[in-house]
Amino acid sequence: MGAETPQRITDGKTAGNAARSERRRSLGRTVRDVREQLESGSTVKPAFDWELMVAHARLRSSASPWLGLLIGALAVLGFLWSDRVLLSAWVVMVLISHTTALVFAGRFLALDRRDVELKTWRDRFAVLDGAFGLILGFLFILPGDAGLVTDVFQFSSMMILVAVCAVLAANVPAAMFAATMPITVITVFGYVARPDAVLVPTPSPPIMFALMAIVTQTFFIVLGYRLFHASLAEIEARAEKDALIVELEYANALSDESRRKAEEANFAKSRFLATMSHELRTPLNAILGFSEVMRDEIMGPLENQTYKGYIVDIHDSGRHLLELINEILDISRIEAGRYTLNEESVTLPYIVEDCVHMIGLRARSKGLVVVEQYEDGLPKIWADERAMRQIVLNLLSNAMKFTPTGGTVTVKVGWTAGGGQYVAVKDTGPGIPEEEIPIVLSRFGQGSIAIKSAEQGTGLGLNIVQALIGMHGGSFDLKSKLREGTEVTVTIPQSRVLEVMPRIEERPRRAVGAGR
Repeated sequence: MGAETPQRITDGKTAGNAARSERRRSLGRTVRDVREQLESGSTVKPAFDWELMVAHARLRSSASPWLGLLIGALAVLGFLWSDRVLLSAWVVMVLISHTTALVFAGRFLALDRRDVELKTWRDRFAVLDGAFGLILGFLFILPGDAGLVTDVFQFSSMMILVAVCAVLAANVPAAMFAATMPITVITVFGYVARPDAVLVPTPSPPIMFALMAIVTQTFFIVLGYRLFHASLAEIEARAEKDALIVELEYANALSDESRRKAEEANFAKSRFLATMSHELRTPLNAILGFSEVMRDEIMGPLENQTYKGYIVDIHDSGRHLLELINEILDISRIEAGRYTLNEESVTLPYIVEDCVHMIGLRARSKGLVVVEQYEDGLPKIWADERAMRQIVLNLLSNAMKFTPTGGTVTVKVGWTAGGGQYVAVKDTGPGIPEEEIPIVLSRFGQGSIAIKSAEQGTGLGLNIVQALIGMHGGSFDLKSKLREGTEVTVTIPQSRVLEVMPRIEERPRRAVGAGR
Protein backbone atom coordinates (compact mmCIF):
# COMPACT_ATOMS: atom_id res chain seq x y z
CA MET A 1 0.00 0.00 0.00
CA GLY A 2 1.33 3.42 -0.95
CA ALA A 3 2.19 6.09 1.54
CA GLU A 4 -0.48 8.56 2.51
CA THR A 5 -0.23 12.06 1.16
CA PRO A 6 0.45 14.93 3.60
CA GLN A 7 -2.98 16.41 2.82
CA ARG A 8 -4.75 13.18 3.81
CA ILE A 9 -2.69 12.92 7.00
CA THR A 10 -3.55 16.54 7.88
CA ASP A 11 -7.25 15.99 7.17
CA GLY A 12 -7.22 12.86 9.34
CA LYS A 13 -5.58 14.71 12.24
CA THR A 14 -8.07 17.58 11.90
CA ALA A 15 -11.03 15.19 11.93
CA GLY A 16 -9.60 13.35 14.96
CA ASN A 17 -9.04 16.58 16.88
CA ALA A 18 -12.58 17.74 16.08
CA ALA A 19 -14.04 14.42 17.27
CA ARG A 20 -12.06 14.55 20.53
CA SER A 21 -13.12 18.17 21.14
CA GLU A 22 -16.76 17.25 20.57
CA ARG A 23 -16.49 14.33 23.02
CA ARG A 24 -14.95 16.62 25.65
CA ARG A 25 -17.71 19.21 25.14
CA SER A 26 -20.40 16.52 25.36
CA LEU A 27 -18.87 15.11 28.57
CA GLY A 28 -18.63 18.61 30.05
CA ARG A 29 -22.29 19.32 29.22
CA THR A 30 -23.36 16.01 30.78
CA VAL A 31 -21.44 16.65 34.02
CA ARG A 32 -22.78 20.20 34.23
CA ASP A 33 -26.38 19.07 33.66
CA VAL A 34 -26.12 16.36 36.32
CA ARG A 35 -24.64 18.81 38.84
CA GLU A 36 -27.38 21.36 38.15
CA GLN A 37 -30.08 18.69 38.40
CA LEU A 38 -28.76 17.64 41.81
CA GLU A 39 -28.73 21.27 42.94
CA SER A 40 -32.24 21.97 41.62
CA GLY A 41 -33.76 18.77 43.03
CA SER A 42 -35.44 17.87 39.74
CA THR A 43 -34.98 15.09 37.18
CA VAL A 44 -35.50 17.61 34.38
CA LYS A 45 -32.56 19.45 32.85
CA PRO A 46 -32.13 22.84 34.53
CA ALA A 47 -32.55 24.74 31.27
CA PHE A 48 -35.83 22.91 30.57
CA ASP A 49 -36.95 23.31 34.21
CA TRP A 50 -36.41 27.06 33.92
CA GLU A 51 -38.54 27.28 30.77
CA LEU A 52 -41.32 25.21 32.36
CA MET A 53 -41.42 27.53 35.38
CA VAL A 54 -41.45 30.58 33.13
CA ALA A 55 -44.38 29.09 31.22
CA HIS A 56 -46.14 28.41 34.54
CA ALA A 57 -45.72 32.04 35.70
CA ARG A 58 -46.85 33.44 32.34
CA LEU A 59 -49.89 31.19 32.20
CA ARG A 60 -50.86 32.20 35.72
CA SER A 61 -50.62 35.90 34.76
CA SER A 62 -52.46 35.59 31.44
CA ALA A 63 -55.33 33.52 32.94
CA SER A 64 -55.92 35.97 35.79
CA PRO A 65 -58.99 37.75 34.27
CA TRP A 66 -60.73 34.50 33.35
CA LEU A 67 -60.03 33.01 36.76
CA GLY A 68 -61.55 36.12 38.38
CA LEU A 69 -64.69 35.74 36.26
CA LEU A 70 -64.99 32.07 37.30
CA ILE A 71 -64.68 32.92 41.02
CA GLY A 72 -67.31 35.66 40.61
CA ALA A 73 -69.72 33.28 38.85
CA LEU A 74 -69.32 30.67 41.60
CA ALA A 75 -69.91 33.33 44.25
CA VAL A 76 -73.11 34.56 42.59
CA LEU A 77 -74.47 31.01 42.34
CA GLY A 78 -73.35 30.29 45.92
CA PHE A 79 -75.52 33.13 47.21
CA LEU A 80 -78.56 30.93 46.43
CA TRP A 81 -77.72 28.27 49.05
CA SER A 82 -74.86 29.47 51.32
CA ASP A 83 -74.35 32.10 53.98
CA ARG A 84 -73.62 35.31 52.16
CA VAL A 85 -71.25 36.73 54.77
CA LEU A 86 -69.09 33.62 54.84
CA LEU A 87 -69.22 33.41 51.05
CA SER A 88 -68.09 37.03 50.77
CA ALA A 89 -65.22 36.30 53.15
CA TRP A 90 -64.32 33.30 50.97
CA VAL A 91 -64.23 35.51 47.87
CA VAL A 92 -61.93 38.00 49.59
CA MET A 93 -59.57 35.26 50.72
CA VAL A 94 -59.50 33.76 47.19
CA LEU A 95 -58.70 37.16 45.67
CA ILE A 96 -55.92 37.78 48.21
CA SER A 97 -54.40 34.36 47.55
CA HIS A 98 -54.68 34.82 43.78
CA THR A 99 -53.16 38.31 43.92
CA THR A 100 -50.25 37.02 46.02
CA ALA A 101 -49.57 34.31 43.43
CA LEU A 102 -49.66 36.94 40.68
CA VAL A 103 -47.16 39.13 42.53
CA PHE A 104 -44.71 36.25 42.94
CA ALA A 105 -45.18 35.24 39.30
CA GLY A 106 -44.33 38.80 38.22
CA ARG A 107 -41.26 38.87 40.46
CA PHE A 108 -40.08 35.57 39.03
CA LEU A 109 -40.47 36.77 35.43
CA ALA A 110 -38.50 39.92 36.24
CA LEU A 111 -35.48 37.97 37.54
CA ASP A 112 -32.48 37.00 35.46
CA ARG A 113 -31.85 33.29 34.89
CA ARG A 114 -28.52 33.47 36.70
CA ASP A 115 -30.14 34.95 39.85
CA VAL A 116 -32.77 32.21 40.24
CA GLU A 117 -32.54 29.18 42.51
CA LEU A 118 -34.92 26.79 40.79
CA LYS A 119 -35.60 24.59 43.81
CA THR A 120 -36.52 27.59 46.00
CA TRP A 121 -38.94 29.04 43.44
CA ARG A 122 -40.46 25.65 42.71
CA ASP A 123 -41.24 25.27 46.40
CA ARG A 124 -42.71 28.79 46.47
CA PHE A 125 -45.01 28.06 43.56
CA ALA A 126 -46.10 24.80 45.20
CA VAL A 127 -46.88 26.58 48.50
CA LEU A 128 -48.76 29.40 46.76
CA ASP A 129 -50.83 27.02 44.63
CA GLY A 130 -51.43 24.80 47.68
CA ALA A 131 -52.77 27.77 49.66
CA PHE A 132 -54.91 28.81 46.70
CA GLY A 133 -56.38 25.31 46.38
CA LEU A 134 -57.00 25.10 50.15
CA ILE A 135 -58.94 28.36 50.13
CA LEU A 136 -60.95 27.24 47.08
CA GLY A 137 -61.84 24.02 48.93
CA PHE A 138 -63.46 25.99 51.78
CA LEU A 139 -66.34 26.68 49.38
CA PHE A 140 -67.54 23.10 49.79
CA ILE A 141 -67.76 23.14 53.62
CA LEU A 142 -69.62 26.41 53.93
CA PRO A 143 -72.95 25.96 55.78
CA GLY A 144 -76.04 26.12 53.58
CA ASP A 145 -79.19 24.42 52.42
CA ALA A 146 -78.80 20.71 51.88
CA GLY A 147 -80.32 19.01 48.90
CA LEU A 148 -79.64 17.31 45.63
CA VAL A 149 -79.32 20.63 43.76
CA THR A 150 -76.70 21.81 46.25
CA ASP A 151 -74.80 18.52 45.93
CA VAL A 152 -74.78 18.75 42.14
CA PHE A 153 -73.63 22.39 42.30
CA GLN A 154 -70.82 21.57 44.70
CA PHE A 155 -69.65 18.57 42.68
CA SER A 156 -69.77 20.53 39.41
CA SER A 157 -67.87 23.44 40.99
CA MET A 158 -65.30 20.99 42.36
CA MET A 159 -64.75 19.46 38.89
CA ILE A 160 -64.35 22.88 37.28
CA LEU A 161 -61.91 24.17 39.90
CA VAL A 162 -59.79 20.98 39.86
CA ALA A 163 -59.65 21.09 36.06
CA VAL A 164 -58.65 24.78 36.01
CA CYS A 165 -55.96 24.31 38.69
CA ALA A 166 -54.58 21.19 36.96
CA VAL A 167 -54.28 22.99 33.63
CA LEU A 168 -52.81 26.20 35.10
CA ALA A 169 -50.16 24.37 37.17
CA ALA A 170 -49.41 21.51 34.76
CA ASN A 171 -45.91 22.84 33.96
CA VAL A 172 -44.89 22.42 37.64
CA PRO A 173 -46.13 19.00 38.83
CA ALA A 174 -45.56 19.79 42.52
CA ALA A 175 -47.70 22.94 42.23
CA MET A 176 -50.38 21.04 40.29
CA PHE A 177 -50.64 18.38 42.99
CA ALA A 178 -50.64 20.99 45.76
CA ALA A 179 -53.39 23.04 44.07
CA THR A 180 -55.82 20.20 43.28
CA MET A 181 -55.43 17.87 46.25
CA PRO A 182 -56.90 20.23 48.95
CA ILE A 183 -60.01 20.84 46.85
CA THR A 184 -60.67 17.11 46.44
CA VAL A 185 -59.87 16.24 50.08
CA ILE A 186 -62.15 18.95 51.47
CA THR A 187 -64.93 17.99 49.05
CA VAL A 188 -64.70 14.30 49.95
CA PHE A 189 -64.59 15.15 53.66
CA GLY A 190 -67.66 17.35 53.29
CA TYR A 191 -69.64 14.55 51.64
CA VAL A 192 -68.49 11.78 53.98
CA ALA A 193 -69.07 13.87 57.17
CA ARG A 194 -72.76 14.39 56.38
CA PRO A 195 -75.26 12.50 58.58
CA ASP A 196 -76.93 10.86 55.58
CA ALA A 197 -73.64 9.45 54.22
CA VAL A 198 -74.14 5.67 54.34
CA LEU A 199 -71.91 3.10 52.60
CA VAL A 200 -73.89 -0.10 53.38
CA PRO A 201 -76.08 -1.74 52.40
CA THR A 202 -76.36 0.72 49.48
CA PRO A 203 -74.07 3.76 49.03
CA SER A 204 -75.99 6.98 49.58
CA PRO A 205 -75.71 10.00 47.20
CA PRO A 206 -73.05 11.78 49.33
CA ILE A 207 -70.85 8.65 49.22
CA MET A 208 -71.35 8.38 45.47
CA PHE A 209 -70.34 12.02 45.03
CA ALA A 210 -67.27 11.45 47.22
CA LEU A 211 -66.17 8.46 45.14
CA MET A 212 -66.71 10.42 41.92
CA ALA A 213 -64.64 13.27 43.35
CA ILE A 214 -61.73 10.86 43.95
CA VAL A 215 -62.03 9.51 40.40
CA THR A 216 -62.15 13.08 39.06
CA GLN A 217 -59.02 14.02 41.01
CA THR A 218 -57.17 10.99 39.61
CA PHE A 219 -58.25 11.78 36.05
CA PHE A 220 -57.12 15.39 36.16
CA ILE A 221 -53.81 14.52 37.83
CA VAL A 222 -53.08 12.08 34.99
CA LEU A 223 -54.17 14.70 32.46
CA GLY A 224 -51.93 17.30 34.09
CA TYR A 225 -48.93 14.99 33.92
CA ARG A 226 -49.65 14.33 30.25
CA LEU A 227 -49.69 18.09 29.63
CA PHE A 228 -46.42 18.40 31.55
CA HIS A 229 -44.70 15.77 29.42
CA ALA A 230 -46.10 17.33 26.24
CA SER A 231 -44.69 20.73 27.23
CA LEU A 232 -41.35 19.14 28.14
CA ALA A 233 -41.20 17.33 24.78
CA GLU A 234 -41.92 20.61 22.97
CA ILE A 235 -39.14 22.38 24.86
CA GLU A 236 -36.69 19.53 24.14
CA ALA A 237 -37.58 19.60 20.44
CA ARG A 238 -37.06 23.36 20.36
CA ALA A 239 -33.71 22.96 22.13
CA GLU A 240 -32.63 20.30 19.62
CA LYS A 241 -33.64 22.60 16.78
CA ASP A 242 -31.64 25.46 18.28
CA ALA A 243 -28.64 23.16 18.74
CA LEU A 244 -28.90 22.03 15.12
CA ILE A 245 -29.05 25.66 14.00
CA VAL A 246 -25.93 26.44 16.04
CA GLU A 247 -24.13 23.41 14.61
CA LEU A 248 -25.19 24.40 11.10
CA GLU A 249 -23.90 27.94 11.59
CA TYR A 250 -20.65 26.54 13.01
CA ALA A 251 -20.33 24.17 10.05
CA ASN A 252 -21.02 27.05 7.66
CA ALA A 253 -18.34 29.10 9.36
CA LEU A 254 -15.87 26.23 9.04
CA SER A 255 -16.90 25.74 5.42
CA ASP A 256 -16.37 29.44 4.66
CA GLU A 257 -12.99 29.36 6.36
CA SER A 258 -11.99 26.19 4.48
CA ARG A 259 -13.14 27.70 1.20
CA ARG A 260 -11.17 30.86 1.88
CA LYS A 261 -8.04 28.83 2.62
CA ALA A 262 -8.61 26.69 -0.46
CA GLU A 263 -8.97 29.81 -2.61
CA GLU A 264 -5.79 31.24 -1.15
CA ALA A 265 -3.96 27.96 -1.76
CA ASN A 266 -5.29 27.77 -5.31
CA PHE A 267 -4.23 31.35 -5.97
CA ALA A 268 -0.75 30.62 -4.59
CA LYS A 269 -0.54 27.48 -6.73
CA SER A 270 -1.59 29.36 -9.87
CA ARG A 271 0.90 32.13 -9.16
CA PHE A 272 3.64 29.57 -8.59
CA LEU A 273 2.86 27.73 -11.82
CA ALA A 274 2.70 30.96 -13.80
CA THR A 275 6.12 31.95 -12.46
CA MET A 276 7.73 28.57 -12.90
CA SER A 277 6.37 27.91 -16.40
CA HIS A 278 8.77 30.44 -17.92
CA GLU A 279 11.64 29.39 -15.65
CA LEU A 280 11.21 25.71 -16.61
CA ARG A 281 10.48 26.08 -20.30
CA THR A 282 13.47 28.33 -21.05
CA PRO A 283 16.17 25.79 -20.10
CA LEU A 284 14.06 22.95 -21.54
CA ASN A 285 14.00 24.63 -24.95
CA ALA A 286 17.81 24.76 -24.88
CA ILE A 287 18.06 21.14 -23.76
CA LEU A 288 15.67 19.93 -26.46
CA GLY A 289 17.20 22.08 -29.19
CA PHE A 290 20.86 21.25 -28.56
CA SER A 291 20.13 17.56 -27.87
CA GLU A 292 18.22 17.36 -31.17
CA VAL A 293 21.15 18.95 -33.02
CA MET A 294 23.55 16.45 -31.45
CA ARG A 295 21.19 13.50 -32.03
CA ASP A 296 20.83 14.31 -35.74
CA GLU A 297 24.59 15.03 -35.96
CA ILE A 298 23.97 18.33 -37.74
CA MET A 299 27.33 19.77 -36.65
CA GLY A 300 29.21 16.56 -37.42
CA PRO A 301 29.14 12.87 -36.55
CA LEU A 302 29.51 11.52 -33.04
CA GLU A 303 32.21 8.86 -32.98
CA ASN A 304 31.16 7.40 -29.63
CA GLN A 305 27.86 5.51 -29.93
CA THR A 306 27.40 5.50 -26.17
CA TYR A 307 27.30 9.29 -26.16
CA LYS A 308 24.78 9.18 -28.98
CA GLY A 309 22.54 6.92 -26.90
CA TYR A 310 22.83 9.35 -23.99
CA ILE A 311 21.81 12.23 -26.25
CA VAL A 312 18.67 10.35 -27.36
CA ASP A 313 17.79 9.66 -23.70
CA ILE A 314 18.33 13.34 -22.82
CA HIS A 315 16.08 14.47 -25.68
CA ASP A 316 13.33 11.97 -24.80
CA SER A 317 13.45 12.87 -21.11
CA GLY A 318 13.33 16.60 -21.88
CA ARG A 319 10.36 16.12 -24.19
CA HIS A 320 8.57 14.08 -21.52
CA LEU A 321 9.26 16.78 -18.93
CA LEU A 322 7.91 19.46 -21.28
CA GLU A 323 4.74 17.44 -21.85
CA LEU A 324 4.35 17.07 -18.10
CA ILE A 325 4.71 20.82 -17.55
CA ASN A 326 2.24 21.60 -20.35
CA GLU A 327 -0.36 19.17 -18.96
CA ILE A 328 -0.01 20.54 -15.42
CA LEU A 329 -0.39 24.09 -16.70
CA ASP A 330 -3.41 23.10 -18.80
CA ILE A 331 -5.22 21.47 -15.89
CA SER A 332 -4.32 24.40 -13.63
CA ARG A 333 -5.74 26.92 -16.12
CA ILE A 334 -8.90 24.85 -16.46
CA GLU A 335 -9.35 24.64 -12.67
CA ALA A 336 -8.75 28.35 -12.26
CA GLY A 337 -11.27 29.15 -15.02
CA ARG A 338 -8.62 30.85 -17.15
CA TYR A 339 -8.76 28.39 -20.02
CA THR A 340 -10.56 30.24 -22.79
CA LEU A 341 -12.15 28.40 -25.70
CA ASN A 342 -11.43 29.92 -29.10
CA GLU A 343 -14.54 28.58 -30.77
CA GLU A 344 -15.06 28.34 -34.48
CA SER A 345 -16.74 26.05 -36.99
CA VAL A 346 -14.64 22.89 -37.37
CA THR A 347 -15.13 19.50 -39.01
CA LEU A 348 -14.72 16.73 -36.47
CA PRO A 349 -13.71 13.93 -38.91
CA TYR A 350 -10.93 16.13 -40.37
CA ILE A 351 -9.51 16.76 -36.89
CA VAL A 352 -9.58 13.06 -36.00
CA GLU A 353 -8.02 12.12 -39.34
CA ASP A 354 -5.14 14.60 -38.84
CA CYS A 355 -4.53 13.26 -35.31
CA VAL A 356 -4.45 9.65 -36.57
CA HIS A 357 -1.99 10.70 -39.25
CA MET A 358 0.25 12.41 -36.66
CA ILE A 359 0.62 9.26 -34.58
CA GLY A 360 0.70 6.90 -37.56
CA LEU A 361 4.47 6.53 -37.44
CA ARG A 362 4.35 5.62 -33.76
CA ALA A 363 1.62 3.04 -34.42
CA ARG A 364 3.59 1.43 -37.25
CA SER A 365 6.78 1.30 -35.20
CA LYS A 366 4.89 -0.56 -32.48
CA GLY A 367 3.16 -2.91 -34.93
CA LEU A 368 -0.37 -1.63 -34.27
CA VAL A 369 -3.27 -1.52 -36.72
CA VAL A 370 -5.38 1.66 -36.66
CA VAL A 371 -8.93 1.24 -38.01
CA GLU A 372 -10.80 4.42 -38.92
CA GLN A 373 -14.59 4.57 -39.28
CA TYR A 374 -16.27 7.86 -40.24
CA GLU A 375 -19.95 8.39 -40.95
CA ASP A 376 -20.73 10.36 -44.10
CA GLY A 377 -22.39 13.75 -44.17
CA LEU A 378 -21.36 14.96 -40.71
CA PRO A 379 -21.83 18.74 -40.52
CA LYS A 380 -19.42 21.09 -38.82
CA ILE A 381 -19.50 21.75 -35.09
CA TRP A 382 -18.89 24.89 -33.06
CA ALA A 383 -15.82 24.10 -30.92
CA ASP A 384 -12.22 24.96 -30.05
CA GLU A 385 -10.06 23.16 -32.62
CA ARG A 386 -6.98 23.07 -30.38
CA ALA A 387 -8.99 21.58 -27.50
CA MET A 388 -10.58 18.98 -29.76
CA ARG A 389 -7.17 17.98 -31.13
CA GLN A 390 -5.83 17.65 -27.60
CA ILE A 391 -8.80 15.44 -26.65
CA VAL A 392 -8.32 13.11 -29.62
CA LEU A 393 -4.52 12.97 -29.25
CA ASN A 394 -4.77 12.11 -25.55
CA LEU A 395 -7.25 9.31 -26.26
CA LEU A 396 -5.13 7.90 -29.10
CA SER A 397 -1.91 8.13 -27.07
CA ASN A 398 -3.49 6.25 -24.15
CA ALA A 399 -4.84 3.56 -26.46
CA MET A 400 -1.50 3.02 -28.21
CA LYS A 401 0.43 3.12 -24.97
CA PHE A 402 -1.37 0.13 -23.48
CA THR A 403 -2.10 -1.89 -26.63
CA PRO A 404 0.45 -4.69 -27.12
CA THR A 405 2.28 -5.30 -30.40
CA GLY A 406 -0.04 -6.65 -33.07
CA GLY A 407 -3.11 -5.12 -31.44
CA THR A 408 -5.77 -2.92 -32.97
CA VAL A 409 -6.92 0.60 -32.20
CA THR A 410 -10.32 1.52 -33.63
CA VAL A 411 -11.40 5.14 -34.09
CA LYS A 412 -15.06 5.96 -34.79
CA VAL A 413 -16.73 9.29 -35.56
CA GLY A 414 -20.47 9.57 -36.06
CA TRP A 415 -23.90 10.71 -34.95
CA THR A 416 -25.33 10.24 -31.46
CA ALA A 417 -28.94 9.28 -30.80
CA GLY A 418 -29.66 12.82 -29.60
CA GLY A 419 -28.41 14.53 -32.75
CA GLY A 420 -24.89 15.28 -31.51
CA GLN A 421 -21.56 13.84 -32.66
CA TYR A 422 -19.15 11.47 -30.95
CA VAL A 423 -15.57 10.23 -31.10
CA ALA A 424 -14.88 6.73 -29.78
CA VAL A 425 -11.41 5.18 -29.37
CA LYS A 426 -11.28 1.45 -28.65
CA ASP A 427 -8.18 -0.67 -28.08
CA THR A 428 -7.42 -4.35 -27.60
CA GLY A 429 -5.20 -3.82 -24.58
CA PRO A 430 -5.31 -5.56 -21.20
CA GLY A 431 -8.25 -3.47 -19.96
CA ILE A 432 -8.82 -1.84 -16.58
CA PRO A 433 -10.20 -3.59 -13.45
CA GLU A 434 -13.60 -2.18 -12.54
CA GLU A 435 -12.47 -1.08 -9.08
CA GLU A 436 -9.57 0.92 -10.60
CA ILE A 437 -11.65 2.96 -13.06
CA PRO A 438 -12.26 5.81 -10.52
CA ILE A 439 -8.51 5.88 -9.83
CA VAL A 440 -7.66 6.08 -13.53
CA LEU A 441 -10.13 8.93 -14.03
CA SER A 442 -8.75 10.91 -11.07
CA ARG A 443 -5.96 13.44 -11.29
CA PHE A 444 -2.48 11.83 -11.45
CA GLY A 445 -4.21 8.46 -11.18
CA GLN A 446 -2.62 5.39 -12.71
CA GLY A 447 -3.90 1.83 -12.66
CA SER A 448 -1.94 -1.21 -11.57
CA ILE A 449 -1.29 -2.24 -15.19
CA ALA A 450 0.29 1.13 -15.99
CA ILE A 451 2.47 0.92 -12.89
CA LYS A 452 3.59 -2.64 -13.64
CA SER A 453 4.39 -1.82 -17.26
CA ALA A 454 6.36 1.28 -16.18
CA GLU A 455 4.75 3.32 -18.95
CA GLN A 456 5.67 6.98 -18.85
CA GLY A 457 2.75 9.26 -18.10
CA THR A 458 1.46 11.93 -15.75
CA GLY A 459 -1.97 10.53 -15.07
CA LEU A 460 -3.51 13.79 -16.29
CA GLY A 461 -4.49 12.82 -19.84
CA LEU A 462 -8.00 11.54 -19.15
CA ASN A 463 -8.55 14.24 -16.54
CA ILE A 464 -7.78 16.92 -19.14
CA VAL A 465 -10.08 15.19 -21.64
CA GLN A 466 -12.94 15.23 -19.13
CA ALA A 467 -12.37 18.90 -18.34
CA LEU A 468 -12.15 20.02 -21.98
CA ILE A 469 -15.18 18.05 -23.14
CA GLY A 470 -17.06 19.36 -20.10
CA MET A 471 -16.26 22.94 -21.15
CA HIS A 472 -17.93 22.12 -24.48
CA GLY A 473 -21.01 20.81 -22.66
CA GLY A 474 -20.30 17.27 -23.78
CA SER A 475 -20.01 13.96 -21.96
CA PHE A 476 -17.26 11.44 -21.24
CA ASP A 477 -17.74 7.69 -20.96
CA LEU A 478 -15.19 4.93 -20.29
CA LYS A 479 -15.95 1.21 -20.61
CA SER A 480 -13.36 -1.47 -19.98
CA LYS A 481 -13.11 -5.22 -19.47
CA LEU A 482 -10.07 -7.18 -18.40
CA ARG A 483 -8.24 -8.93 -21.25
CA GLU A 484 -10.70 -7.45 -23.76
CA GLY A 485 -9.73 -3.79 -23.98
CA THR A 486 -10.97 -0.29 -23.24
CA GLU A 487 -13.31 2.04 -25.10
CA VAL A 488 -13.51 5.77 -24.40
CA THR A 489 -16.28 7.88 -25.95
CA VAL A 490 -16.57 11.66 -25.90
CA THR A 491 -19.81 13.27 -27.08
CA ILE A 492 -20.43 16.72 -28.54
CA PRO A 493 -23.97 17.94 -27.71
CA GLN A 494 -26.54 18.61 -30.40
CA SER A 495 -26.51 22.32 -29.53
CA ARG A 496 -22.97 22.61 -30.99
CA VAL A 497 -23.79 20.94 -34.28
CA LEU A 498 -24.20 23.56 -37.01
CA GLU A 499 -27.16 23.12 -39.30
CA VAL A 500 -26.50 22.93 -43.02
CA MET A 501 -28.21 25.86 -44.73
CA PRO A 502 -30.10 25.00 -47.92
CA ARG A 503 -28.53 26.18 -51.12
CA ILE A 504 -29.85 29.45 -52.49
CA GLU A 505 -30.83 29.22 -56.11
CA GLU A 506 -29.67 32.27 -58.09
CA ARG A 507 -32.23 33.83 -60.38
CA PRO A 508 -31.05 34.27 -64.00
CA ARG A 509 -30.08 37.81 -64.88
CA ARG A 510 -31.92 39.66 -67.60
CA ALA A 511 -30.12 40.85 -70.66
CA VAL A 512 -29.48 44.56 -70.76
CA GLY A 513 -31.99 46.31 -72.98
CA ALA A 514 -34.39 43.41 -73.05
CA GLY A 515 -37.95 44.34 -73.58
CA ARG A 516 -40.44 44.28 -70.84
